Amino acid sequence: LFLKRFESSAQSFEMSCQELLLKMLAFITKHAETDGEKRRLERWKAQNADLIAYVQAKQSELFPDKLDEENEDIITAEMMGDIEELSRDEYKVEEILEETYLDLNEVVDFISELKKFKAVHDDKLKALVKLLKTDPVLKEHKVIIFTEFMTTAHYLKKELENANILGLDEVDSSDKRDRGDVITQFAPYYNGISSKELADKKKRETRVLISTDVLSEGLNLQDATRLINYDLHWNPVRLMQRIGRVDRRLDPNIEQIILAEHPEQKAIRGSVAYWNFLPPEELETLLKLYSKVSHKTLRISKVFGIEGKKLLTPRDNFDALKDFLHQYEGTTTTIEEMRLEYQKLLKDNPELEERLNVLPGRVFSGKEHPSPDAKAVFFCYSLPAPQTGSQKPDEEIKWTEEAGYTQWYLYDITSEKTTEGPEEIINLIRSTSQTPRYRSLSDKTLSEIRQKIEKHIKNSYFKKVQAPIGVKATLKAWMELS
Repeated sequence: LFLKRFESSAQSFEMSCQELLLKMLAFITKHAETDGEKRRLERWKAQNADLIAYVQAKQSELFPDKLDEENEDIITAEMMGDIEELSRDEYKVEEILEETYLDLNEVVDFISELKKFKAVHDDKLKALVKLLKTDPVLKEHKVIIFTEFMTTAHYLKKELENANILGLDEVDSSDKRDRGDVITQFAPYYNGISSKELADKKKRETRVLISTDVLSEGLNLQDATRLINYDLHWNPVRLMQRIGRVDRRLDPNIEQIILAEHPEQKAIRGSVAYWNFLPPEELETLLKLYSKVSHKTLRISKVFGIEGKKLLTPRDNFDALKDFLHQYEGTTTTIEEMRLEYQKLLKDNPELEERLNVLPGRVFSGKEHPSPDAKAVFFCYSLPAPQTGSQKPDEEIKWTEEAGYTQWYLYDITSEKTTEGPEEIINLIRSTSQTPRYRSLSDKTLSEIRQKIEKHIKNSYFKKVQAPIGVKATLKAWMELS
């Protein structure tokens, strides 16, 4: 949990350190019975007086109702009441106190280092500010920024204000305001009013809303079409719920009103984009956060499916998630085995890569089917996806191969079934330089099968991702197996 908070922000991690310091001080205070133990506690507090004052000020700033201003001691009666007193007959309390002081000193070192940390050192924050200021949509239109931790939300609001990000608001579980007002100011149209009605009520419309997961489910926030996950939640369902705040069913009547009053939004209505801040590699080694979330995502995906097969990064799909997991779990997937096999082919045949690069598009070949009397046709298509974030506000979103991914298909002529799993296809199409070329199907039959596959792609992919008319898959290679 400490590492998870560290991945979110240094401020969130520092607050965890402060809270642990208070709990350990309360434990020592509760159990310091002998004169020597009490003197040692007072000596420790005197030696760390400046840091204790710093922690007290920080706690008062974040939790104004938590600490009693009249009580100079940072350890309150409420904290003492939360500590269960250990019997010295049952526990080696003296040894536990000794260990607690060692832990206290470690936490003091952490907090002392964190005190030196300034926003100017925060590369993650810089990346967020740059994104909000340079992305053509984010710098002008609504966006909701989710974080798991209240401390991070407070920090982001303060620093984004300092960066002159306008139309900013922040909401978390400690917010005493009417939650409905916060939501309406960010998403007026899908909550019953308009921008003009907000202005008439002398209420400012929010453009950038920072929120913890208090707004992650059950709310209509689809006035916005952009979302940023500043940190990843352990639970992928929570990530899906966050995305679901903006990726919801649109009301044609409300959409008509939005475009009538905000015609500059025409290019972004009806499409959603979101960004995930993933942990840096150094921390990911310790956290294994992406692995945990991907693993859960994979299991959920098999049951419910994820539209477009994407969740964490733009290119994520089931196979990509499996590849990532197997790297951690020590086994090799079919895709990874294929990749290794391809690399070995290039290594064993230095001239091969150059020959592949000059091949024309839509390469066609044929070979004997490994099973007697069986016939099939293999296809490799590039499936385009929307290139979000790079267009100007008044430009249409472009669909490109770079934003999409490659998909294999195998059409079995006897059963008329289409298979998409590479693990079921690879052994059928694998060839060597000595594999003889063989064909027996007519061009007319091949053309008809290709039309069936492209119809399958339209129904299984393009309809799900709501691709506009005119967007097509690109045939890269195909092979007759007969």
